[in-house]
Amino acid sequence: MSKKKLQTPDLSYLNLGDIIAVKYQLSPAELIDEALLNKEGTLATSGALAVDTGKFTGRSPKDRFIVCDDITEDQVWWGDVNIKISPEKFDQLFYKLTNYLKDKKIYVRDSSACAHTEYSISIRVITETAYQNLFAHHLFIRPDEDHLEVTPAWTILAAPGFFADPALDGTRQENFSIINFTKKMILIGGTGYTGEIKKGIFSVLNFILPVYHNTLSMHCSANRGKNGDTAIFFGLSGTGKTTLSADPERELIGDDEHGWGEDSVFNFEGGCYAKCVDLTEEKEPQIFRAVRFGALLENVNFFPGTQEVDYRNISKTENTRVAYPIDYIDNAILPSIGAIPKNIFFLTADAFGVLPPISKLNVEQAMFHFMSGYTAKVAGTETGVTEPQLTFSACFGKAFLPLHPSKYAALLGKKMGQHQVNVWLVNTGWSGGPYGVGKRMKLNYTRAMIAAALNGGLDHNRYKQHHVFKLMMPLSCPGVPDEILDPAKTWNNQEEYFLKAYELSNAFTENFRQFELTKVPKSRHTALKLC
Repeated sequence: MSKKKLQTPDLSYLNLGDIIAVKYQLSPAELIDEALLNKEGTLATSGALAVDTGKFTGRSPKDRFIVCDDITEDQVWWGDVNIKISPEKFDQLFYKLTNYLKDKKIYVRDSSACAHTEYSISIRVITETAYQNLFAHHLFIRPDEDHLEVTPAWTILAAPGFFADPALDGTRQENFSIINFTKKMILIGGTGYTGEIKKGIFSVLNFILPVYHNTLSMHCSANRGKNGDTAIFFGLSGTGKTTLSADPERELIGDDEHGWGEDSVFNFEGGCYAKCVDLTEEKEPQIFRAVRFGALLENVNFFPGTQEVDYRNISKTENTRVAYPIDYIDNAILPSIGAIPKNIFFLTADAFGVLPPISKLNVEQAMFHFMSGYTAKVAGTETGVTEPQLTFSACFGKAFLPLHPSKYAALLGKKMGQHQVNVWLVNTGWSGGPYGVGKRMKLNYTRAMIAAALNGGLDHNRYKQHHVFKLMMPLSCPGVPDEILDPAKTWNNQEEYFLKAYELSNAFTENFRQFELTKVPKSRHTALKLC
């Protein structure tokens, strides 16, 4: 049965009425053929398309702009995360970029974001390369042909070969990503890294949903148990968010971006964008098996003389990636919607080794730790530096927040109060001492603690309060030795433990001072009256 030929959409609203060639709504197989024809990449032995994204192998946050106009001027959290650009500079770049595309073959895809129809937005993605369009096919939701919008709500234009002139165009350098909330458009130029497409729409939803729908947008993964209970997992890179949410006993709602509406948690996306570094079937079986025909590999290396990916080779970047549709995961839920969460996990890899492996948070503490978004990264051992590097990323996704973090924290606190949700702080980092002295928390212990939180194994009264952090720590947990649960008891020297604990506590306090100007209370021991 031959595929129905779709009519090419009218692109005149984009100054693209006289485009040379439009490839519309191509299938993954067709896009892979195009990418190979264009010499954009090669096929790995797994069947996945492997491409290099060029100079940029990750996002460039200092080159992300938001148009400052009547909609955004008084709403956006302006600063080093959200950088202003004028409507005039946007228009100037828009005409330059579209004129650049007019003599090119372009790839056009209509899709949407938000699995819940009440919040869904239609998106048209126009790309210079086939592989970028393949990425859009995977990461956004794929409507059937009868539900394609004539004029979409939002449009993304992505052209890696187009470079801005910083002196004339108001950018920092030649690459850029610009969001215009009035014209509902995202311009991306000078970079082939596909994550800019994904995170552009995430930033849009982080504005639209809280402002217009009173809905909490979240940088988190989510899954559902056999009894229909939803759990969500927040965590920065290296904390185990993907690993711990990929539970064969639970169904996957999504791995990265979700909304919490009136009656549900819903995935923003139609696919996954997973890290590949050190990927093995034993450690990450679901992701490993998703690397097959149709999937898109980015910036990986092959074993010499072969087309077999060497996932340990990170000579191009540590940020090797694979993109694939969510139905490449066996236990994925479609549509990707779950009930109101019963449990929320904040994952942190504490290299100081002082946070409890699991603790239960009250509403104030949950809002504080949500706004803090703490983890720790260890400096490179090649320089001989072993001291941990503190990292705070508000709401576990500071780089994608158009609004002040207190707005999202207020929504979280309100929803916690409405639905009696359990919030847990889980340390997947070090125990028994800081990095270099202690040991990384065993994965089977962390899994046991999360399982206990999910199945009621921690619904008891045997808790005690941590002396420094005021967190409630369970005294017992099925499958975990009691002495592991109190971090102070795992250290040989109690004085050293408490010195390190106060050092981290002071770092929390110092980081939180940035929010004082917005009348957020100064101390985490004071009620955060945000909602």
